[in-house]
Amino acid sequence: MELKRSLKLELFGFLLLNVFVLSMARKTIPSINWVLKETKYTRLCSSKKILTVNGLFPGPTIYVRKGDRLIVNVQNQGKYNVTIHWHGVKQPRNPWSDGPNYITQCPIKPGANFSYEIIFSSEEGTLWWHAHSDWSRATVHGPIVVYPSIGTTYPFPKPHAEFPIVLGSWFKGDVMEIIQSALDGGGEPNKSDALTINGQPGDLYNCSKPGTFKVMVNYGKRYLLRVINSIMNEEVFFAVAKHKFTVVGMDGAYIKPIDTDYILITPGQTMDILLTANKSPSHYYMAARASAGVVYDNTTTTAIVEYIGNYTAPSKPAFPSTLPNYTDIDAVEDFTKRIKALASKEYPINVPKKVDTRLYITISVGSIPCPNDSCDGPNGSRLAASLNNVSFEEPAVDLLQAYYRKIGGIFTTDFPSVPPYFFNFTADEMPDNVLIPSTGTKVKVLEFNSSVEIVFQGTNVLSAAENHPMHLHGFSFYHVGSGFGIFDNSTDPKGYNLVDPPEINTVGVPKNGWATIRFRADNPGVWFMHCHLERHSSWGMDMAFIVKNGSTRLTSMRRPPRHLNPC
Repeated sequence: MELKRSLKLELFGFLLLNVFVLSMARKTIPSINWVLKETKYTRLCSSKKILTVNGLFPGPTIYVRKGDRLIVNVQNQGKYNVTIHWHGVKQPRNPWSDGPNYITQCPIKPGANFSYEIIFSSEEGTLWWHAHSDWSRATVHGPIVVYPSIGTTYPFPKPHAEFPIVLGSWFKGDVMEIIQSALDGGGEPNKSDALTINGQPGDLYNCSKPGTFKVMVNYGKRYLLRVINSIMNEEVFFAVAKHKFTVVGMDGAYIKPIDTDYILITPGQTMDILLTANKSPSHYYMAARASAGVVYDNTTTTAIVEYIGNYTAPSKPAFPSTLPNYTDIDAVEDFTKRIKALASKEYPINVPKKVDTRLYITISVGSIPCPNDSCDGPNGSRLAASLNNVSFEEPAVDLLQAYYRKIGGIFTTDFPSVPPYFFNFTADEMPDNVLIPSTGTKVKVLEFNSSVEIVFQGTNVLSAAENHPMHLHGFSFYHVGSGFGIFDNSTDPKGYNLVDPPEINTVGVPKNGWATIRFRADNPGVWFMHCHLERHSSWGMDMAFIVKNGSTRLTSMRRPPRHLNPC
């Protein structure tokens, strides 16, 4: 009898286990459907069709909690190839859904579709998504809001409400035609005709006042502004008239609170900002304008912070007197040097102290000669940007498939760890041999779980020095140091912050200066690294890392999805 009872209990336990496994298998990952399509929009006194997601510009906001998974089904009803990148989402072991065109996937062609599985891990705060194919991200982008996991909360006072603030660019022409024409001719692309806040240029541009975006606030309440710089080619200062900010997060991680009158935010970066509505009820401009060493689009976009209540509205909102001028390099430095990780017990950091792989990467804009000096660049040449004097060439098959399926002839693994020439990188005059980069599809192979340090060195090649926002896919990294001039390997590392460096995914390399980052290569796959100034990336200021698999299944790349778009 005892044996029978034991057997029955074992059988019952086995059945319960099977029911549990089956129920887990049936649990589906939430999914949403996006349709990319041409939609008519009117800005700056003229109308045109732009590529949108579900007809929206900016596109829809994704709301998740820390550690969630999500399927996004993308159907391309537009007229151009397109891919989508989930900027700042590490996608552990899942480069198949990272999105950069011809790096981790072949494009979604018109009429085709692709399902992205987005895997969130340690990110918390504001991130964003955008097209990662040619210049389609000008209109195809939107916020990602990652709330704390259930049972936890923010490490700052809970806001009364929150607003996404998406900074963007508006071109009167077709953005795809603008960049294609520039690449065909070899010269500079047309600059944008306006900057925007949540898709609207604001009061200072023609035909724009009726659509100016407004943030409605109640006196005494606290608000969370989730600021995203999706601008194509400009880093910007951002401020609200007569109001101070408290910056509490950046790039999907928390920082030590910074009280400030303005922020400096580069393309690709996000910031979480607390604003308290504690001024006399009225209308106040929030404004953004470029910070750049070279003039590109230096116009000013505005939105309005409008207090709710009974009062006499001003004839014109107050303008932020604290908004720095676009040439104010000191304002850039004064803000960025204050950014430090929260580095608390609840939000610890783990910056590598020992380094296995070191790279010293110069960032340059040069040119390549054209037959009979027939191109539109300097002296009839073709503009070409580079990292370590290598201008990246887009492959015919995406790097991830080529690596995974061992397809030869697509890329080489000889991306240099140091520049081929050492010279006075920030001098006014440059040797002729550094103006002409080599071209190729070169990657750097990293051992799994190795610790990596990269020193980005800005250069004054072609006298086009400006801040370069360098973005790494698949990782957040620690920004341990920055400075002006040429990096000194004997003295500058002594000033590294290894205690509370910010954990970010996009770092601004100062004009004619350097920035050092560190990260652990614990995410196997193929991961893109590039400048987030779109014209620089289009000219070849890109490269990719291959991170090898670890020794176990859980430290190795996932298998590809059943459906991959053909090249």
